[in-house]
Amino acid sequence: MASPFIWLQHALPHHAVSRGAGKLASSETPWLRDLLIRRFIAAYDVDMSEAARSAGQFRSFNDFFTRELKPGVRPLADADEFILSPADGAISQVGRIEEGRIFQAKGRHFTATQLLGGDADAARRFEGGTFATIYLSPKDYHRVHMPASGALVSTTYVPGDLFSVNQVTAENVDGLFARNERLASLFEGEDGLFASVMVGAMIVAGIETVWGGPVETHAPKLLRDRFAPGEHVLKAGDEMGRFILGSTTVLLFEPGRVEWMDRFKAGDSVRMGEALGRRLR
Repeated sequence: MASPFIWLQHALPHHAVSRGAGKLASSETPWLRDLLIRRFIAAYDVDMSEAARSAGQFRSFNDFFTRELKPGVRPLADADEFILSPADGAISQVGRIEEGRIFQAKGRHFTATQLLGGDADAARRFEGGTFATIYLSPKDYHRVHMPASGALVSTTYVPGDLFSVNQVTAENVDGLFARNERLASLFEGEDGLFASVMVGAMIVAGIETVWGGPVETHAPKLLRDRFAPGEHVLKAGDEMGRFILGSTTVLLFEPGRVEWMDRFKAGDSVRMGEALGRRLR
């Protein structure tokens, strides 16, 4: 029998709740903005010593939530040897893509084709490859960076639900990361084709990319954009996007390209720029 938390996840109007949270979070009314920021820092023990600005210097809660870090606080591993963690967070799962399926939790899977919004051609290239799912908690730095260098091939906005993405929902909601609203970005580089998928969640008010700005989230239909070769080229460690309130990023690599570091297992913490995997030559 589903827990009350899971029942509530199904019962709540996901998009209405998220739109309401987004309006509050974007408010520049000083007393509301400052109250939200102070309460959030206290509730989640946010380490403001790493932030480039102090708590009183943000235009809105969203501006605070997507805060930039001081230079040098996230040193990058050697990108010639390693695949970099794209974000601060916790490893949800790492592993291999087998028979098109990606492991979620406790016997639950979803397919690469589902995750990529029905792009079966791209999904076939990832068969036998590797995946990593990283959960960004509320206290984490919420900008997403490039795990490797590459040229942007396409983006696919996929409409969907907005379930919470914590461990409880991962263990109880089928196909969670391929069911929630998301933006799948494909890149081509020295590591072949790879994907960075930004997955939305309850009260995620938006997703932004460095090449296109805000993505039209809570939209009714799938939207796929393709880009000319070399139109947008990003280096390993470059910022590629950010979450306006929380969620998860999923990486996919082709077979024979990446071997995840042995020390990582589900639940382990990672930081942006840390060596997440070893590049295979």
